[in-house]
Amino acid sequence: MSTTWHVLGAGSLGTLWATRLARAGAPVRLILRDAARLQAYEAAGGLTLVEHGVAQCYAVAAETPDSSEPIHRLLVACKAYDAQAAVARLAPRLAPGAELILLQNGLGSQDAVATQVPQARCIYASSTEGAFRDGDWRVVFAGHGFTWLGDASHPVAPIWLEDLDAAGIPHEWSTEILTRLWRKLALNCAINPLTVLHDCRNGGLQNHHCEVATLCGELTELLERCGQPAAAENLQQEVERVIHATAANFSSMHQDVASLRRTEISYLLGYACKVAERHQLNLPHLTQLQQRLITHLHSLGLPSD
Repeated sequence: MSTTWHVLGAGSLGTLWATRLARAGAPVRLILRDAARLQAYEAAGGLTLVEHGVAQCYAVAAETPDSSEPIHRLLVACKAYDAQAAVARLAPRLAPGAELILLQNGLGSQDAVATQVPQARCIYASSTEGAFRDGDWRVVFAGHGFTWLGDASHPVAPIWLEDLDAAGIPHEWSTEILTRLWRKLALNCAINPLTVLHDCRNGGLQNHHCEVATLCGELTELLERCGQPAAAENLQQEVERVIHATAANFSSMHQDVASLRRTEISYLLGYACKVAERHQLNLPHLTQLQQRLITHLHSLGLPSD
């Protein structure tokens, strides 16, 4: 019998993984916040995946965190700021040697989760897949991307990667997962906050070339100081490539702010500035960017943590 995939977080990425795994015949169980959410989900009849304009509903089983079934494999697909508390609630259900796949943006939340569940193996993931929700329990697959997975303390790849092959989730096991996460953090720091402050799509940053270049210079300095020279390599060219390739898209942070949702600033720009301070590294433009973003969020009544 295949190991059940418990999926925590019914947002865009969690729903995207759950529906594709279920479609491939893998056992999947969705963990929902409380009985009211479970009732709403059961009334909807399942999760809907919209791919190439075609909608398909999958009757994925669901439960609340209080269910008694042991968890052997947990996909943590909630926001970075929710991950620690959500996993803490499930910690008593984790079987010895349980595996957690952490799909959070930025850095900081992964270490916090790993520290509180020392009995589990935590696998970090970095994904470029694009998806958005156009309704409750519905996800639109917007952009086929790639997912890198890795475990900095245990480089051997897990057997369940076969499930991802069967589900058509493009992936690669990386022995340099921290490099991947740092690189993505730097890209997010160079792009996302500026799209919010200039209220533009990613392509609009082509009109702010100097500002982008200055930030890339400081982020390169930070990555090198943190012992991540590979993540720093040709950072500016990569940022410019992403801006061009995703010119028509709104960044995830821009979407959050436009919808008056809490952002993941603490795990992106906040994390970068905190690490720079720890290394006594003076990065004035990055620090100023963080302050401008915090001021903007407060003006909208949004939290800055």
